[in-house]
Amino acid sequence: MTHRFWRGSNDPVFRVATALVAAVALLGLRATLPAPQARTGFAGEIASLSEPGGYFDTDNLISNERSYLEVLPELEKRNVRGGAYVGVGPDQNFSYIAHVRPSLAFIVDIRRDNLLLHLLFKALFEQAHARIEYLALLFGRPVPADLSLWRQSSVAQLADYVKRTPVDATSVNDLRARLDRAVKGFGVPLTPDELTTIDRFHRRFIDQGLELQFQSTGRPPQFYYPTYEELLLETDGNGRQGNYLASEEAFQFIKSLQERDRIIPVTGNLSGPSALIAIGRAMVQKGETLSAFYASNVEFYLEREGSYARFVSNLGRLPHTNRSVIIRSIFNRGMGPGSSMSVVQPVEELLSQYTKAR
Repeated sequence: MTHRFWRGSNDPVFRVATALVAAVALLGLRATLPAPQARTGFAGEIASLSEPGGYFDTDNLISNERSYLEVLPELEKRNVRGGAYVGVGPDQNFSYIAHVRPSLAFIVDIRRDNLLLHLLFKALFEQAHARIEYLALLFGRPVPADLSLWRQSSVAQLADYVKRTPVDATSVNDLRARLDRAVKGFGVPLTPDELTTIDRFHRRFIDQGLELQFQSTGRPPQFYYPTYEELLLETDGNGRQGNYLASEEAFQFIKSLQERDRIIPVTGNLSGPSALIAIGRAMVQKGETLSAFYASNVEFYLEREGSYARFVSNLGRLPHTNRSVIIRSIFNRGMGPGSSMSVVQPVEELLSQYTKAR
């Protein structure tokens, strides 16, 4: 015959047993919990990935690469699609992103000013519901009353609207206040001087309109630099318009990534000690591999300063496949002042060639 004894909560044996059960349960719970996460959210991710900013002698509000869309057919031929995108510089990245369709993108630049510029772009995407509204807000023009009438318009028609519509100074001040609120809402710590810089960048777009050009510090734009309008209307290697504002569907794709904080501006040197390495870890954590790395002509400067080997090492630490490519721009004075050529190379080929040459 089995006897059952009840021990009350004051019984010492009961208290010891209860404590042991609780400890075992707690250990089991801790074993099943995920490891503590680093700071999350858009601002936290920027902070965790970025390095201290460096200097480069351009404002780089827009590209000076007329050839930037030449490579789109090659990207299509190589089936460069999805994954994670990494690029440098301003909004030419959006055209590559619209074509590659990655699940997330990192825009890396040694200048913190480039991060500030991308916060402005992000605020504009947040406010705009359609391409025409985005362009109107970017250039400080009144937004057309019926956006639906513009959704099927050509990009040339959008550009024409900006050119023939005057700026209203009163509405610009209201717009600037609205965009400042949006930028502050992203949670990125900004100094008053940095907010002033964002304002200055935006007013450059507004004041110069579609004639805006790339500019180096201390000298006016060169006559051969393309204007914003020329970059907007540029075609790819097959003669098709490929800017991200050439179709409503492409614009909406970029807007959706921005709304989900999937385009992350990072301050970092491509040959620096941590930014690209941290991006590689983030890609691994998110289960993504590199699709395209847009390096512009930064490799030229890295080679000149003797840090190219570190860049190659950093590039090799990004998770990649045999379809991952690097997109670069080559400026060749032999083709004429300011002439550029854009080319694509598999990342594995670059890494292999560099190892053999070394």
